[in-house]
Amino acid sequence: MMDDFKNQKCLHKRYAFQIVLQMREMLQALPSLVDINVPDGSLLTVCGDVHGQFYDLINIFELNGLPSEENPYLFNGDFVDRGSFSVEVILTLFAFKCMCPSAIYLARGNHESKSMNKIYGFEGEVRSKLSETFVELFAEVFCYLPLAHVINQKVFVVHGGLFSVDGVKLSDIRAIDRFCEPPEEGLMCELLWSDPQPYPGRGPSKRGVGLSFGADVTRRFLQDNNLDLVVRSHEVKDEGYEIEHDGKLITVFSAPNYCDQ
Repeated sequence: MMDDFKNQKCLHKRYAFQIVLQMREMLQALPSLVDINVPDGSLLTVCGDVHGQFYDLINIFELNGLPSEENPYLFNGDFVDRGSFSVEVILTLFAFKCMCPSAIYLARGNHESKSMNKIYGFEGEVRSKLSETFVELFAEVFCYLPLAHVINQKVFVVHGGLFSVDGVKLSDIRAIDRFCEPPEEGLMCELLWSDPQPYPGRGPSKRGVGLSFGADVTRRFLQDNNLDLVVRSHEVKDEGYEIEHDGKLITVFSAPNYCDQ
């Protein structure tokens, strides 16, 4: 399938349906916050936004190996939109998940939503490569994606960031009813949309949704939940990643030459 995609061939709708429907069933059974256990001596690779850049996804796999039980990945949201090969990216990630659920973990990003897919290209691409039915189907399945992951009870991985209030516990995130389009405010919105800021406290978001949060907010959240580190994506970084908040927060972004920049 990946070789066909590389040569810009399409997958027959029948097989695409099988993958997406199986994915719907698997995701539906997952909690909103998924715990991942990585045994001693093993590795887990966290990838940030891929944004429909299929050839860059292939490059990640060529550099780092294909997803498998021995070589698991966590893709931290924003699989689609902006790039021209979102259908290929999402079907590849979904197919790996169907083939081996523990080889790949998928988190929802702010672009796994109807309103963003309408504006930033995924909806039109799905219509042209698959069909109108798939537009609805993907919108539904995106609502089933987990909102965050915790690795070995110590590393909190989320697409966007932290919250407008202190005292949020992991149990509060587990309790979120995620089966909906992202709301304009509240915990789910902030998980998908927030960004770190270099100064303490909280501020308005440059995006108009979510908020900006300082190192003190990160520190308190980690202390409250007995965690060591926040890993998030959502922002383009020149080096592909950036370490902030006294080493307690890492942003990872995996779409090189993003928007031709």
